[in-house]
Amino acid sequence: MSRETELRRPTPWLLGVSTALAFLPSIGTAAESRCFGTVANGRIADSARLPLSGPNFSAYSTIAAGAGRTYVHSSVARIVERSYRTLETTMPGTVFVYGETGFADGGRFKPHRTHQNGTSVDFFVPVKDGKGRSVPLPTPVTQRFGYDIEFDKETRHGEYRIDFEALAEHLYQLDAAAKAEGTGIALVIFDNAYLPKLFATKRGPWLEKHLSFMRSKPWVRHDEHYHVDFAIRCKAAPTAPRS
Repeated sequence: MSRETELRRPTPWLLGVSTALAFLPSIGTAAESRCFGTVANGRIADSARLPLSGPNFSAYSTIAAGAGRTYVHSSVARIVERSYRTLETTMPGTVFVYGETGFADGGRFKPHRTHQNGTSVDFFVPVKDGKGRSVPLPTPVTQRFGYDIEFDKETRHGEYRIDFEALAEHLYQLDAAAKAEGTGIALVIFDNAYLPKLFATKRGPWLEKHLSFMRSKPWVRHDEHYHVDFAIRCKAAPTAPRS
């Protein structure tokens, strides 16, 4: 039985993005980003693009990244990169994959309902393979860049199983990095059925007490990724002039 997913079937223009464009280096910003409005109705100026990869992480798709779908607020970029650097020490040998973030100027980011002002990031669940090794979750175009992946009630997808200890440590380090940046995490969205397994980890009790998780059922399943909204202060979006 099919389910609603966050990503529609890839469009021809997206599939046609050149490999050279996809491998452009991450784009920094000389000025601090300025965000406006909310995650569901906003925009951003002077955004930064997350790097395609690092020693222990990679983007979900060089094609989608090359198409401009991995821009964030400059503070969020620093938070994400700081968390990965710390994880090299706290979770050595563990690899991570991040997903969609938003456009360079923000605004409507189909088919997502949010991701509009540079403060939202999707992270694909860290997984282990059949041999117990930490590996990147495959996110091919044929599975809508990973967003069409489904894990079962045993938290498995084929030979892959969710590494909840790594997931919990990542959320913990994201929060620590956010605090070092003078902000925090506003909301985490993850499949409700998997929250008990997350809270049963070493970091679980702390996460349950200190982070805000969406407890109502998300509009789409969030079993293959966890969505994080960062508590960056954004200016109110200017109102449109009356005609």
